[in-house]
Amino acid sequence: MATDFIFKEEVEELRAEALRWWQRGYEAQMQSRLDEAVEQYTRSIEIYPTAEAYTFRGWARSFQGDLDEAIAECQRAIAVDPDYGNPYNDIGAYLIQQGHLQAAIPWLERAFEAKRYECPFYPRFNLGRVYEKLGDEIRAMNLYREAYELNHSYKQALQAFRRLQAKLN
Repeated sequence: MATDFIFKEEVEELRAEALRWWQRGYEAQMQSRLDEAVEQYTRSIEIYPTAEAYTFRGWARSFQGDLDEAIAECQRAIAVDPDYGNPYNDIGAYLIQQGHLQAAIPWLERAFEAKRYECPFYPRFNLGRVYEKLGDEIRAMNLYREAYELNHSYKQALQAFRRLQAKLN
């Protein structure tokens, strides 16, 4: 039993170290130092793989223009933690960028169901974008409304809702 405690303590130390590298990556990314961010996220993953590090490394890759690799990173994140919502939404967003609207739909819908997701308004907004581009303006408007109801600070959703509402009146 003493070895179990030591093992858990070591795991927690590794997680804490990986988090520090992830935070360095995030800081670099917020300052548009994308190559450095990718390196920091990679170091975090080497120490202790997390869905967050894979997802954010994918996000950095998307800013570098490599959407296929960004999608692959999100799939790695899902393999590590299928309950983490961000990579589902991000895959959907990258597919939208690539023009694969139909392919984005199931990924965004899966983000709705994620058990661990702090920003559930994003996939609703993104799915609204898809349906608006596909010509289903009522469904899009409802998704924009849902996104805004989940986060009243998300003015982009409110603006999209009002824009479609005005168009349909």
